[in-house]
Amino acid sequence: MKILGKNSFLALFIRGASITSLAIAASTVAISAQAATMTEGLVQGYAAAMKSAANSKNINQVANLVSDDALISLSRKGKSTSLDKDAYLKLLQKSWNEASNYNYDIDISNIVITGSQAKANVNTVESWVKDGKRVSFVTNSRTTLTLSTGNAVLLRAVSQVTID
Repeated sequence: MKILGKNSFLALFIRGASITSLAIAASTVAISAQAATMTEGLVQGYAAAMKSAANSKNINQVANLVSDDALISLSRKGKSTSLDKDAYLKLLQKSWNEASNYNYDIDISNIVITGSQAKANVNTVESWVKDGKRVSFVTNSRTTLTLSTGNAVLLRAVSQVTID
């Protein structure tokens, strides 16, 4: 067995540390390269999935399209309220239960992508029949979508609501 002198031990330690540092740096680069980024395709996919889920009144599919940390601010005629994911889903389900002939349409424009998030103008039109009358609920929002398990989900929405 060879006994290492102080200088030899230090050189071996530095060489070992360099290899470890390189391995850490390489794995960091690999993780960064694998990190998903938001795309316009994912944003449009979100819109198509939301339209399908809402029109089929599938609350579980809608829930999958809304982040657990979502915050939705609604304003109408000078009054505002904010909803978290749970409150939003309850309100949506209540509306579905009280109406017939429900229809949902969505249009997304002015998409700005930064890393794993996208900001976009989202316009939705929900219409239904309640008490024999046709009602339209038009929402114009500035929305933030974020990536979750490779898909775009709603994170924030600041919305202006009009009811016809």
